[in-house]
Amino acid sequence: MQGIFITLEGPDGAGKTTVVNELSQLLMNDINREVVTTREPGGIPIAEQIRQVILDPKNIEMDERTEALLYAAARRQHLVQKVLPSLKEGKLVLCDRFIDSSIAYQGVGREIGKAAVQNINDFAIEGHYPDLTIYLDVPSEVGLERINRGRKESELDRLDNESLDFHKKVRSAYLELVKEHSERIVLVDTEDNIEKVVKNCYDLIKDKYPSIFK
Repeated sequence: MQGIFITLEGPDGAGKTTVVNELSQLLMNDINREVVTTREPGGIPIAEQIRQVILDPKNIEMDERTEALLYAAARRQHLVQKVLPSLKEGKLVLCDRFIDSSIAYQGVGREIGKAAVQNINDFAIEGHYPDLTIYLDVPSEVGLERINRGRKESELDRLDNESLDFHKKVRSAYLELVKEHSERIVLVDTEDNIEKVVKNCYDLIKDKYPSIFK
């Protein structure tokens, strides 16, 4: 029995982490498979160490391509050490971010170019794309306001501190990815309350994979 790989994407402030946590709890109770919840960059010790380097606000000298390569390196290790073994065991893997984040943030936000970042990540993931990607959309102004309201200044990472223009480019890139990969990526608006957003995500998964529900 092959597993199911589902990713959640979205701009900063979209509420992905909260949705992943609440959605995983619902799925654990309602499906006939084990649910593995993970994140990128991170999910395993090596990738978590890389995450610390990438997001440390002190690393202001980091080159854009270095950043992109570090994300791809963390993704590769996470994929081979955690995601693929879990899928081989027939589990449902729910991952907070994957390749689409790199396309949006580094490819467009950092202006490296979508094709260049795609090439780096094609090498890293060897064709292992998610079966379903849920894109949680939020206007950039709303997302940043949520971040600034919900975190202390000392808790903001290197990407949180980017300009509104940067975050607008990232969101625009995501919306293009939704159009380009409509067979895989589904948009969910996050301006509803969190319970409604989680239910919409749950219903999407249930509609696509009804056979895994009890």
